[in-house]
Parts: sequence; structure tokens; C-alpha cells
Amino acid sequence: MDDKNTAEHSMEAAKSLILQAALPHAAFDGWSETTLHAALTDSGIVPGLGRALFPRGGIDLAVAYHQLGDHAMTEALAAADLTALRYTGRVALAIKLRLSGADKELVRRGTTLFSLPHHAPEGAKLIWGTSDAIWKALGDTSNDLNWYSKRATLSAVYSTTVLFWLGDQSDDNADTWAFLDRRLANVTTFEKTKTAINNNPIAKALLAGPLKLLEKIRAPQPHDLPGQTKQ
Repeated sequence: MDDKNTAEHSMEAAKSLILQAALPHAAFDGWSETTLHAALTDSGIVPGLGRALFPRGGIDLAVAYHQLGDHAMTEALAAADLTALRYTGRVALAIKLRLSGADKELVRRGTTLFSLPHHAPEGAKLIWGTSDAIWKALGDTSNDLNWYSKRATLSAVYSTTVLFWLGDQSDDNADTWAFLDRRLANVTTFEKTKTAINNNPIAKALLAGPLKLLEKIRAPQPHDLPGQTKQ
């Protein structure tokens, strides 16, 4: 391992230590400066490095915790046997794995933080990132308008399911999973309606112009902000 890789590994290790040390404090003090200071003390990481790794303090801790959950979900989904599941079932499993691996109080604290107007864009970005991680893990290869519509739809389903889950006191979150199934059923109904419209000659003729423009939309590439169109 060269010096650069060694340094990056050390930084990631330090970041992980701080985050793990922060978890018990965040449950009581939220994702805050107080939590970061306590985590640095408990982890033994020098304050200068801790500030470099989490320059915005508590908000960066909350982001790191959310992204850690996405990573754990991706790994769990990769290890799961999906062969007997239809696509809707696979999406449901991904969301169940994502929430089952999370701590409700830590997520509640994060939801409170990201509901603040100046942090709301960051929260929306994280929800979109979770949806993107799920679709990628399920092998999505769309590169057109469907790339956006899939993630937008799943973001809505995921965010409402999280809010329901936070207040769910049923055994093993049974009410949450029933709620999730209903939301996904609604999406399936919408997709069937959209397909029927696309297959209707009259509707297709009426939408020919708008659809032609939408066909130009492409999924974002690494350097695109936020997307591109065919030339």
C-alpha cells in the first residue's frame, strides 16, 4: 500500500472511530457540536483531525451516519437471495433492510435536524442518495427519464415510510411493512396507468410532442450538473 492509500485508509479509520463514538451521545444530544466534542474525547482522535473530517460538526456526523446505513443496506442486499422476488418485492426488501439496520432515535434526531430550512436540501439529497443506492443495488440500467422518475418515486415512498416507521410501535414494525406494501402498490397502479396511456393511440398522438422532448433527457454523468440531452 503506497503512502497515499495508507493516509486515506487512516483518515477513513479515524472517521469511523469518531462516528461510532458519537452514536450513544447523538441519541441524547442530537447530531450536534456537543456530540462531536464528546466523540472526539471518547475516540481519542485529536480535535484538529476531527474538525477536518467533520468540518460542519453535527451535520456532517448525521450525513456520515446516513451514508453508513446506505452502505450496510447495499451489502445486505447483495448477500440476499432475490430470485424468488418480483421487482416490487425486491424494492420492499431493500427498504426493510435499510430501516432494520438503523436506530430509530438516531434517525429521529437526524430527521429533526434535516427538517430545518437551512438543512432541508441536504436531507433531500440524502433521501435521493438512498433511492439511487437501492436502484443501483437492484441492477437498474436506465439512462433516460426513467432514471429520474424511478428515484423520485422511490424517494417519496422511502421518506413517507421512514416517517411512519419512526412512530410505529407494532411488533417487529409490522405496521410499517404493511404501510410500505400499500405505497408500493400505489406506485405499481400508477405505472400500469402510464403504460396504458402510452399504448393508447389517441393519447400517444396527443403526447407525441411532449414525449419527444422527454426522450432527450439522460441520466447524469459524472461531470453533469444535473443532466444532459442528446445532441
